[in-house]
Amino acid sequence: MEIISAKYLISSAAYKQCPAPDRPEYAFIGRSNVGKSSLINMLTGQRNLAKTSATPGKTQLINHFEITSPPSVAIGLPKARPAPHLKERGVSKWYLVDLPGYGYATVSQKARNNWENMIGSYIRKRENLVCLFVLIDSRHGPQKTDLEFISKLGMWEIPFVLVFTKTDKNKPGATERNVQQFLAAMHQQWEEAPPFFLTSLIKKQGRKELLDYISGLNNSFTKH
Repeated sequence: MEIISAKYLISSAAYKQCPAPDRPEYAFIGRSNVGKSSLINMLTGQRNLAKTSATPGKTQLINHFEITSPPSVAIGLPKARPAPHLKERGVSKWYLVDLPGYGYATVSQKARNNWENMIGSYIRKRENLVCLFVLIDSRHGPQKTDLEFISKLGMWEIPFVLVFTKTDKNKPGATERNVQQFLAAMHQQWEEAPPFFLTSLIKKQGRKELLDYISGLNNSFTKH
């Protein structure tokens, strides 16, 4: 799948303020400074679409971007979770969402609680959220905050995949080792690990695979 256009739409402080849930939506989340904004820019081909910052915790709102792509073609990927009252069709417009990070940097407890409530409500109640992309920093071994967050997704029955970022910053073999360690840690609680992708901003590794995955899910999205 190729991106025809991508534009910033709105930033919301609560899921009820988000745009109408009339098209498929894909949200990106991860620990602070995992590279969410940079990955979004790489996927859309726009250097400054999502604002990047060296300060962890900079993203504090639910940021929606409207993406236009050619009509989806089924390529044998798993179907997304549809709302029961929706009617199937291919789509060419969808939402990409940049969520605040978890494992926050130096912020007040009140701000942390507000972010957690906002993120939790969005993930659990946003009816057109097809899939959550959980970003994992491939430079490190399994992190407690990542595993705890993923456990919540399991309890909430939220469809998600893993995206390992910053593979270009690793020494040879480090990415594979860290990925396998993370999957092994998941297997302590999960019978089966979700799909995962490896990404590199410099080489644009994973861009085609992620966009093709989204294209397949778009094809199975249903709406009124």
